[in-house]
Amino acid sequence: MRFDSDIFISYAHIDNQPLTPGDEGWITNLHHALEIRLAQLLGEEPKIWRDPKIQGNDYFDTAIVSQLPKTALLISVITPRYLKSEWCRKELEEFSGLCERYGQIEAGKKSRIFKVVKTPVPIEQTPEQLQRMLGYEFFLRDPESGRPVELRPEPADGAARKYWSKLEDLAYDIAQILESLKTTNGAGSPSAPAAGPVVFLAETTFDLAAERDALRRELLEHGYRVLPERPLPLAAEELERALQEDLAQSVLSVHLIGERYGVVPDGAEVSMVDLQNQQAVRQSREKGLRRIVWLSRENQPRDARQAAFVDKLRKDPTAIEGAELLQTTLENLKIQIEARLREPAVAEPAEDAAEAGGEVPRIYLICDRDDQAEVSALDDYLFSQGYEVIPSLFEGDEATVRQDHQENLCLCDAAIIYYGKATEVWLRGKLRDFLKVAGWGRKKPLAARAIYIGAPARPDKERFRTHEARVIRGSEPFSGDDLKPFFADIPRHKTGET
Repeated sequence: MRFDSDIFISYAHIDNQPLTPGDEGWITNLHHALEIRLAQLLGEEPKIWRDPKIQGNDYFDTAIVSQLPKTALLISVITPRYLKSEWCRKELEEFSGLCERYGQIEAGKKSRIFKVVKTPVPIEQTPEQLQRMLGYEFFLRDPESGRPVELRPEPADGAARKYWSKLEDLAYDIAQILESLKTTNGAGSPSAPAAGPVVFLAETTFDLAAERDALRRELLEHGYRVLPERPLPLAAEELERALQEDLAQSVLSVHLIGERYGVVPDGAEVSMVDLQNQQAVRQSREKGLRRIVWLSRENQPRDARQAAFVDKLRKDPTAIEGAELLQTTLENLKIQIEARLREPAVAEPAEDAAEAGGEVPRIYLICDRDDQAEVSALDDYLFSQGYEVIPSLFEGDEATVRQDHQENLCLCDAAIIYYGKATEVWLRGKLRDFLKVAGWGRKKPLAARAIYIGAPARPDKERFRTHEARVIRGSEPFSGDDLKPFFADIPRHKTGET
């Protein structure tokens, strides 16, 4: 199909009335900003149509009817007045009907209708065509009162910056679809745009909505496809099916955990944020999905349920399985996401050496950079007992070091974490990696895993205990006898081979 106009803006005229004399209306500002930004993204002037003339009572003009079939995209600006306007609803219904009639309701799996939310309204009150669409919310909620605060391009404050961020999201997505519509196959339906790896960017609570929007925008700009592409269902069974479908397509899931607990879907007992994490854990366990769970540095849970959820993420290995738990800046999170997406898939692990017949068992010796000197006695002793010792890598960039760490955990027969000068946070991160190896490609459990507690002595070390690995409290001076229980766990020693 060929179009005379790129965009038709459907809106209620009362929503374009300026609040103060001499100002431009909200819709007029949106129109002008989109014209400029789309021209920059497309390299040519877009054709945007709206009717600025009709006033007073709703009236579905024949000029508008004739304009809709010639338009590529429709923007519906949602407000309370929009929902009450028979004229606006007819514009939406007419455009939807035309798209369905010609089999072009979507372009590259994305709707040709854009939902811009100027003033929030209950989702069940919005037209059916819009209920399953991701909206571009041009408002914030006051953290104290919960009231919506409309975003405007001026004055130049924090709210204005958020306005321009939302405008950028809207313009970028519109540009993608307009480009997609220019390239059609023989049947006249749009070809899907080329996309890189798929990232599941979990929906979050409104206190982190701006951070999620920024991540989504950057991922799209780098050529990644970002799921979910539609609002997640609010019924537990439908939500589970939607999450399974989206996560099955993804190579990485990213979860932003805020200060609030969030919505509990109908039929569920925990929040949508928690449910998304649970489904991602299952996908990681079964299919090796890579995951990142991020807590902002300022994270202070607002209620007991959220405090319990965050505590579970920090202390329960099953809640964080397959994931890296980060509490860092948003910019560093972006770096970590890019590093994970650039990591090649971990190679298929070889058969355990102890069961392969004649091969020397491999022990991966994990330590912090500051403990390289202290771990040498343990390294030498393991080698003297006939084991192949795989040391930790410290040279190279972060992605290289992490890739080597994952491959070592997949290929070794047993592993020892040397706990010396490092912090307990570092230790728990390495201990969680034992739970992630199935997601990285390892098919058989480690024959033995241990934590060797060395100098210096600290109260937290004295109290440390876990069921996830054998805890060995090293003697001073070093004694190989401390390792006998660990050696007994390795098949070669159980069979008496030397």
